Amino acid sequence: MGGVRSGDVAPEFTLPGTGGRTYSLSEYRGQPVVVVFYPGDNTPVCTTQLNAYSSDIDQFEGLGAQVLAVSPQDVDSHEQFSCKQGGFKFPLLADCDKSVGKAYSVVGPLGLYKRSVFVVDGQGVIRYAHRSPHGLTYRKTDELVAAVKAAATAV
Repeated sequence: MGGVRSGDVAPEFTLPGTGGRTYSLSEYRGQPVVVVFYPGDNTPVCTTQLNAYSSDIDQFEGLGAQVLAVSPQDVDSHEQFSCKQGGFKFPLLADCDKSVGKAYSVVGPLGLYKRSVFVVDGQGVIRYAHRSPHGLTYRKTDELVAAVKAAATAV
């Protein structure tokens, strides 16, 4: 599959998100960022995945990493989803026109996001890229924490 991959400069983005503000990838320059693309709010695998990352946030924060979760639903949907789950410990960003998903090559043939994760180092370079072929599984925290550690030593 084509698209951005490990070693490429991460495509910049600015998106509205939960917490009543917008988020830009560039605002986290100098620290690793875990960009999680997920297909939809209130779906079983996405809910399990985001709750796992939220529960494990200390492992990411311990490495100075910021988690950003992105899907095509709007901010209202994200706020309701987050509230229903007791609040996620990272923002959910709204990519309603899927432009960011397209830039990262995570939009599948039916227009749905492929469950994907990218680890971007402090210089803005992708150091880990995973696109799930079927979306029924997600990358576990341990694998992502290892990728963040590797990103820190790659700089």
